[in-house]
Amino acid sequence: MDCIGAVPVGPTPTWEHYYAWLAQGYAGDMAYLARPDAVAQRADPRHLLPEARTVLVVAAVYGRAALPALPPLHGWVARYAWGAEDYHQWLLQRLRALIQRLEEACGAFPWRAYVDTGPILERAWAWAAGLGWIGKNASLIHPQLGSYLFLGVALLGLDLPPTPPPPLPTCGDCRRCIDACPTQAIVAPGVVDARRCLAYLTIEHRGTIPEALRPALGARVFGCDVCQEVCPWNHHALRATPVTAPAERAQLYLPDLLMLPEEAFRARFRRSPVWRATHVGLARNATVVLGNSGDPAARPYLAQAAQQHPSALVREHATWALGQSVFVGGSCPPTKQFSDDT
Repeated sequence: MDCIGAVPVGPTPTWEHYYAWLAQGYAGDMAYLARPDAVAQRADPRHLLPEARTVLVVAAVYGRAALPALPPLHGWVARYAWGAEDYHQWLLQRLRALIQRLEEACGAFPWRAYVDTGPILERAWAWAAGLGWIGKNASLIHPQLGSYLFLGVALLGLDLPPTPPPPLPTCGDCRRCIDACPTQAIVAPGVVDARRCLAYLTIEHRGTIPEALRPALGARVFGCDVCQEVCPWNHHALRATPVTAPAERAQLYLPDLLMLPEEAFRARFRRSPVWRATHVGLARNATVVLGNSGDPAARPYLAQAAQQHPSALVREHATWALGQSVFVGGSCPPTKQFSDDT
């Protein structure tokens, strides 16, 4: 963990902005965010733990390595999914270990800990605990660490000294993230319409990707980092990292995703954030990226998916992809047949 902060529990800061975001329909198909019980819990975490007295927030840096070259027929993976181990697990383990040390020092107390697993507004509490400010791209930005941050939150039935609020800069007049967003999903400073966000469309969304937005995926098969890549607060962090990201984690070979049986998908991605996209969703994304590539070698794979893939959703996207570019000549290795268990 790279930084930590604490703040007394109470109504969630910036709660009104979240409620307005839901009212605008910006959550898309993520209906779980608007369930009455979850709304109440996000409004005040004491609905999750009535004995809570402190909100403890931790942050860990991720994805600061330079991008490798992208070979043909490959797609980019968002930086947060590059790890060899799912961050939900290792960060939660570290957070729990920290709480156990507090119990050893202070005695037992009730607590609950979350890493993207509970109805709590992590960024709002991280801001309140002094870990950074919420930028125009709606990400938490730390002045030294940037915005490539995993967040963990714990509710503690223990009084801890609050973190002294540090002087924090702001985004000022900068609007690089707003201007660079491929789909104009940042509809106002700090407000993202998930229905247009490529991260939502390639990870959380389970249905059809709107045709008008498909070209904007470019080579992104899982998630999108554009609004963070252009952020000046991330540039120094990336420059300070001399290593290049492991290619096998930063990119995926797309034909494999089209032909991957579901059991093989589970075995390969079960411990990775890529699991969230689902077997069918990742194949859907792969067809769009192959169509965007215009690579003649993609045509046989797309044609096979359009005719044989068990999912009607994937077949539709593959058919669309075949019509996006003129594939001239080219050849590729013989294609495999889809497994009966897909």
